[in-house]
Amino acid sequence: MRTRGFGELEAVIMDRIWNRGSDTTTTVREIFDELAAERDIAYTTVMSTMDNLHSKGYLARERDGKAYRYWPTLTREQHSASLMRAALDSGGQPDLVLSYFLEQIGPEESARLRAALRRRTKRAAKR
Repeated sequence: MRTRGFGELEAVIMDRIWNRGSDTTTTVREIFDELAAERDIAYTTVMSTMDNLHSKGYLARERDGKAYRYWPTLTREQHSASLMRAALDSGGQPDLVLSYFLEQIGPEESARLRAALRRRTKRAAKR
């Protein structure tokens, strides 16, 4: 699966699906009903967008009668990490990309990053 950002409606739909929890499946009708309460949207638009997300590998599905039940193939955090990896890989010189990124984060984010790196180092040392 090629990692890229979602289109506007794709992002809205993925947010709805991720917010349901990792062990929950959903149908086009359920997503449509939620979105239709907030905006003017056609059922077929939601259906084709969810089908596209399935084709791109972001959603899995199985038949449930005449409909499909969908669930995400990766968590929101896994998708975000993939976007970060893609940005690092395609952003020119990785050292400079990381330097510019570090200039943009605050003290709390910096502390979380250091803690994550320490955990990763400890896990690697145990192998």
